[in-house]
Amino acid sequence: MDTFTYYLPCFYAFFACIGFSLLFNIHGAAGMLICAGGGGLGWLVYLITAPLVHSDIIQAFFAALAISAWSEIMARLRKCPVTSYLLVALFPLVPGGGIYYTMEHAMSGETSLFLESLLHTLGMAGALAVGVLMVSSLARLITTYQNRRHGRIGGTHP
Repeated sequence: MDTFTYYLPCFYAFFACIGFSLLFNIHGAAGMLICAGGGGLGWLVYLITAPLVHSDIIQAFFAALAISAWSEIMARLRKCPVTSYLLVALFPLVPGGGIYYTMEHAMSGETSLFLESLLHTLGMAGALAVGVLMVSSLARLITTYQNRRHGRIGGTHP
């Protein structure tokens, strides 16, 4: 595989996230670049894991892990909410085409194709959700442990 197989899709995901950053009114060039960097990173992980796992649902899971970890780290460094970084960076992986084709099959009465695309789309969305949930839970667990270790209650500083 040549390098353009990996770089161009990541480049496109990066610029798509810049557009969504504008749409969601992410302030500052640094915030926009962080969101876009998360989207490009997620797509890179998605592409790199393809030959290893041979399942786009598992690829989406690993990409969600990477995006969520990136968002948690960047939010803590910049002291900003994680949600804005996370939502924008996840947009390139959202199964919008799967949702469209699921509804198209439902409207045309193709029951077997409808069920197949529905289950695949739910699997993709579920993989993204579980990846985000795992990293978010781990980050909260670590933060709670550090706060208790340093005598802080409820995440506030003394």
